[in-house]
Amino acid sequence: MLKNRLVATITLTLLLISLLAAPVSAQAAGELTVIGKLATVERTIYGATQTGALIDRVNKLEQDIYGQEAHTAVLPRVDKLYNHAFETTEQSSSLITKLNAVEWTLTHSVSNSPIKIRIENLEKTMNGSPTTGSLDERTDKLLRLAYTGGQFEVNSVTIAKDTLVKIKTLSTLNSKKSRAGDNVALAVADDVFIDGVLVLPKGATGIGKVVKVQQAGNFGRDAKLEITFDNLEAVDGSKVNTFLGDKAKEQTKSLTKAAGASVAGMIILGPVGIIGGAFVSGQDANIPIGSQMYIQTKDNVEVYGIKVK
Repeated sequence: MLKNRLVATITLTLLLISLLAAPVSAQAAGELTVIGKLATVERTIYGATQTGALIDRVNKLEQDIYGQEAHTAVLPRVDKLYNHAFETTEQSSSLITKLNAVEWTLTHSVSNSPIKIRIENLEKTMNGSPTTGSLDERTDKLLRLAYTGGQFEVNSVTIAKDTLVKIKTLSTLNSKKSRAGDNVALAVADDVFIDGVLVLPKGATGIGKVVKVQQAGNFGRDAKLEITFDNLEAVDGSKVNTFLGDKAKEQTKSLTKAAGASVAGMIILGPVGIIGGAFVSGQDANIPIGSQMYIQTKDNVEVYGIKVK
C-alpha cells in the first residue's frame, strides 16, 4: 500500500514538473498537456472527465479500451491512449475513425454521443443487446458486420478552401434569450465527399458562437444575432475551420429560393456571420433547432477520409 502511494506521488510530481516546464508558446498554440490529453480521451469515451488518482484513471481507460493494463510509465501510456483514440494514418485508423466508419456504413450518419454509448447503441441495433469485452474488441466485431473481413480503406485527401458544407443548427437561438459568448451547436446535414472519399459525414458535429445580440427596439428596429461558425469535425476526428462567407450565403439563398421560402425563417444579411430573423419589423429573431444553411471551409486542410466503394 505504501509502495503504491509512493509511486503515485512520484508520478504526480513528474507530471507537474513536465507541465511547468512546457514552453508558453507551445501551450498558447493549443498543444495539449498530458493531463489535457487524458481528459480529452475520457470525455470522448465516457462523455465526461473522470475523477481520482491519475494512475487509476489511466488504468481504467486501458482496461476499458484494450482489455488490460500496461503497468509501465504513466506518461507514454497517456500518449498511447490519445494516439489510439485520435491519430489516423493510411496504415492504422484511430478508434474514432473506425467507429465513424462502422456507424456511417450501417446508418449513413454518425452521432456525437460518447464512444461507449455509441458502441452500445450499435450493438443493440445489430444484435438486440450490448455485448461484453474491451471497446477495441467490440468495435472490431462491428467492423466485421459492416465490412468484408472488417477492413475499410482510408485515404489522405485535401478539403479545398471554400468547400461548401450544408449544416443544421442543434441549438435554439433567440434574440431575447441568447447571450454573447453562448456556444452554438452545429451538425453536418449532408455528406461531403472528395473524389469518392467521405470526409465530412452527415451528423458530424461542430461549434459556433454568439458574438453579438441586438434585441428588437422601438420604431420597428429588427432584432439581430451575430454568429460565427467556427469548425466541424471530419470523419477522422480532426477539426475543419469554417465560416459564413459570400459563397455560402449565395448557396443558402439558392436553397431558400428552391424551397419557396426562407430556410426555417432565416435570411443572410450584411457582413460575414450576421443572421437576422425574416420577420415582421421589430419582432424578435428566432432560429429554431434544425435550421439549415451553408457554410464554407476556411483553408485547405488535409484529413483522412473513408473510401466509399
